[in-house]
Amino acid sequence: MIYLDYSATTPVGYEVLDTYNRTSKDFFGNPNSLHELGVKAKNLMNSATKQIAEIFNIDEAEITYTYSATEANNLAILGVALKNHKIGKHIITSKLEHPSVYAICDYLESIGFEISYVKNDNEGLIDFEDLKNLIRPDTILVSICAVNSETGVRQPLKMIRQIIKKENPNTIIHSDMTQAIGKVSVNMHDVDLATFSGHKIYGPKGIAVLYKSNSVSLMPVLYGSGKTNMLNPGTPAVPLIVALSKAVRLATTDIEKRERFIERLNQKIVDALSKYEGIMINKTKYAIPHILNISLRNIKAETFLHALEEYEIYLSTNTACASGEVSSSVMAIYNDQVRAASTLRISLSYLTTSDEVNKFIEAFIQIYKRLSGLHN
Repeated sequence: MIYLDYSATTPVGYEVLDTYNRTSKDFFGNPNSLHELGVKAKNLMNSATKQIAEIFNIDEAEITYTYSATEANNLAILGVALKNHKIGKHIITSKLEHPSVYAICDYLESIGFEISYVKNDNEGLIDFEDLKNLIRPDTILVSICAVNSETGVRQPLKMIRQIIKKENPNTIIHSDMTQAIGKVSVNMHDVDLATFSGHKIYGPKGIAVLYKSNSVSLMPVLYGSGKTNMLNPGTPAVPLIVALSKAVRLATTDIEKRERFIERLNQKIVDALSKYEGIMINKTKYAIPHILNISLRNIKAETFLHALEEYEIYLSTNTACASGEVSSSVMAIYNDQVRAASTLRISLSYLTTSDEVNKFIEAFIQIYKRLSGLHN
């Protein structure tokens, strides 16, 4: 099996799984309970939270655990909207976001909020001048992802923050960092709110993080019991939290070294596939090497995907949460309907081997020649 869909989800690391199993066995107490077992579980959870906070140079109180990055995006964006609707109802986002962000914005638009979509250039970078012009006194939130999930385009969040805060210091900045954490270095202080998920960094499914700066106040969208965190009440999933802490530590180790290795694998694929006229490489100079997007001319992406499965090679058409749809991100960058209608996303990992890439290229070219009618 050759797995090239790491941006959709990652296998759970052995050390992470071991941490989850041991925590489940030895720390099963409810951390909201006052007895010894509860205190024991809470202390371990607090220790895990402290480790995550230290890695990202943030306060422990700025971390909220959620079930998924989608849930965290909801808490962040809806929380800002509900808290600040009397100040303003204008929100800015980009055309390069995860589908969950669009779904939230569509809902907010239906109840009276105004959503503006900032333009991007042909390299996928946010148009700074357009962003500057869009910001108004009633702009309460700007949501820009750190790394696009389909093309891998990375946004300069520090520069974006400077533009936003200069135009309106009160505008809150949110970034979905799901595709950035564990792949590239990030600075949480470039934003006011950030979200990411454990299962993208070799952690378990069912655990994610909302970073909320202490300077930001959100209106809760969930209500219930539990004193651990008012934004997400209930019983914390201690084994998942502790496993996430281990995953974050492992994923943020040797990032630059891993990135250089993945860049070589990425370039090997680009060099091999770009020889064919019917294969378009959707890679800009701002794309991280972990995500490589290509388009196929006159071949359905889904057909190609299933043909690769016969070789036990697995990748995506686009982001897993919008699988089978026209790529909005490729459309936003290239403004080409044909290109956006048949995309494949190859996502690489430090676990990917050169041998796997060689076998993938060989199988890919064989399938491409067969489906496009080319002969050797």
